[in-house]
Amino acid sequence: MSENPFSTRYIRPGALEYQFDGPSSTQPLIERLRALNWRAAIIGPHGCGKSTLLATLLPVMRDAEREVLPVSLHDGERRLPQPLRQASRWHPDTLVVVDGYEQLSRWSRWRLRRSIQKYGAGLLVTAHKPTNLPILLNIEPTEARFQQIVHQLLGKRLPPINDQQLAELFANHRGNMREALFDLYDLYELKQR
Repeated sequence: MSENPFSTRYIRPGALEYQFDGPSSTQPLIERLRALNWRAAIIGPHGCGKSTLLATLLPVMRDAEREVLPVSLHDGERRLPQPLRQASRWHPDTLVVVDGYEQLSRWSRWRLRRSIQKYGAGLLVTAHKPTNLPILLNIEPTEARFQQIVHQLLGKRLPPINDQQLAELFANHRGNMREALFDLYDLYELKQR
């Protein structure tokens, strides 16, 4: 039995490069982020690839001589981790990256923005809805991107379902590619039996 290409180890943020629509790449985003004084938001619904895009951008931001301080927040995490609350060490080359910005309480967001301003640091966040930061990219999940990801994960393996069924799966999950990929894990397991 072959290993399931939809296992978490293959679909977690950073395991795959972000799939841009068309010939885009990370460089135009980094240039735009620089033009925005390293302060912006990546906006999009659940499971559209925001965290994957961040993981793709992290090494490029480091190459741009940013001291990147990444944090990923999850349900119920209302405050930044202790090391990130020590803002006195920040400087203009610091780039605080918060995946799940909307998890922070209003007070924590206010304190973070205040520290960013005080020390001249950058701030890149992901959120489901627009924030008070300029939008770097508004990600809309597309069926074409979903199918591209599925075929990339499959490689030369036979798909557990055809492209029409993939389209239905994408639609059933209302564009949440993460949840659709979890379903593909189960379907792949069934086909292997």
